[in-house]
Amino acid sequence: MMRIGRVSAGLAAGLAVAAATFVGAAASEPAPGQIGLQEAVTPVMEQLNSFHNLLLYIITAITLFVMGLLAYVMWRFNAKRNPTPSRTSHNTLIEIVWTVVPVIILLFIAVPSFSLLYYMDRAEEPEMTLVVTGYQWHWGYEYPDQQVPEYLSFIVDDEDLEEGQVRLLSVDEPVILPVDTDIQILIKAGDVLHSWAVPAFGIKKDAVPGHTNETWARIEQEGIYYGMCSELCGDRHGFMPIEVRAVSREAFDDWVMEQVAGRDLETPPQLLTQTYEEALARRQVAEVE
Repeated sequence: MMRIGRVSAGLAAGLAVAAATFVGAAASEPAPGQIGLQEAVTPVMEQLNSFHNLLLYIITAITLFVMGLLAYVMWRFNAKRNPTPSRTSHNTLIEIVWTVVPVIILLFIAVPSFSLLYYMDRAEEPEMTLVVTGYQWHWGYEYPDQQVPEYLSFIVDDEDLEEGQVRLLSVDEPVILPVDTDIQILIKAGDVLHSWAVPAFGIKKDAVPGHTNETWARIEQEGIYYGMCSELCGDRHGFMPIEVRAVSREAFDDWVMEQVAGRDLETPPQLLTQTYEEALARRQVAEVE
């Protein structure tokens, strides 16, 4: 495990490789005056957006109906128009309607809701795994398939911010993930409850001590995406951001090779676009040139 405040030479070199791919790439962060959800960059978030819009139509229709009914009741049954009020206490038809209609509405909502919950749960055949561990008050990231050991990710303090970095969201060692790849994400905690949340991915999953939660992502656009710990975890809970850099599959392989360079590996790292032997040969040719 890397020590606090230190960036390994391999990681720094890998970030330089990944950063070279970000020219013109998207960045997803909160904007002043923003209305609505962040732009979706995963299939899960796209479905969450669609479900959100469906619920918006339903709740708007219910609100307008109730407002119209109240307005009609105030107009039709005020004291001037109705000086002798009815003493009716029951109406079987109305009682059946106001019981059955809400049930139908809830069933109409439940079907896509359960389908979406099942879809969000896990990737059926993930191509790689990211292990996320929450600590007070930073994150740890490990890539077991790529033989990249856990490294720690801390917020960049205000006085250390560089051009292009975002206050309270940028970190010293971001997560590097490939696009167009089914990624299994395992989330746990090393001390207290945390929650790993990246709005553009449609992910908000609790990190629980002694328990591993699972989710997944398939990022469809290269760029920088931000999130935050979304579970109160102590006095620096608000200073526990998440920064994900989504790069091409080729750039991700280059980053992995930077991380494992010079290490004795019992098992070769799993690459996405080439074998480890091919990557080693290319590196050797590049060094000779």
